[in-house]
Amino acid sequence: MIKVKKNDEKRRAAASDDHIRILIAEDHTVVRDGLVAIVKQEKDMEVVAETGDGRQAVELWKQHRPDVTLMDLRMPSLDGVNAIYEIRAADPNARIIVLTTFDGDEDIYRGMRAGAKSYLLKDVRREELFQCIREVHAGRMFVPPAVAAKLAERLIAEELTPRELEVLRLVAEGKPNKLIGADLAITEVTVKSHVQSVFRKLNVLSRTEAIVVANRKGLLRL
Repeated sequence: MIKVKKNDEKRRAAASDDHIRILIAEDHTVVRDGLVAIVKQEKDMEVVAETGDGRQAVELWKQHRPDVTLMDLRMPSLDGVNAIYEIRAADPNARIIVLTTFDGDEDIYRGMRAGAKSYLLKDVRREELFQCIREVHAGRMFVPPAVAAKLAERLIAEELTPRELEVLRLVAEGKPNKLIGADLAITEVTVKSHVQSVFRKLNVLSRTEAIVVANRKGLLRL
């Protein structure tokens, strides 16, 4: 009887070894529950942990060392990008997939720069999600064409400086150059120079257009 029990345990352990062990970090409970449910339907996958908190995602990763992590970008305590950085600081080979609703150029760039192996939107078809998990688990990158195109656009574009980003955010709040200068303790002439530089880098001609483009790129969410 004891031998049978030990053999059963060995078989269960072997079966578990064949599974892709997955950590799901997603702060919307309904979405997370849905992901857990569909992943559990795949014979070669299992969910080893789940959370809606970025800080806890890092701790659960360290505890379970999953094969693949599905990581949202917007979570309490710690956002997805910084969670990726912390996980990869513990293990540079950690395999992480960003799964989010945000498709701005800057969101994609920051996620991939942090070390994600893929970037998917939450409306992804389940077949593509499973393909992505298997590809990433095998050590390969998985970047859908639409994401690759936006990433390429972001890499080609000239990057805004930290000061230009500050000015852009104040422009988005509707503040004129004089008030922006007062907020940042710089002259109105300097503000005007920064605004013109932002227009050039974003390839726009007006403040309204700059705000629209900045929102599309995800620059105002940083």
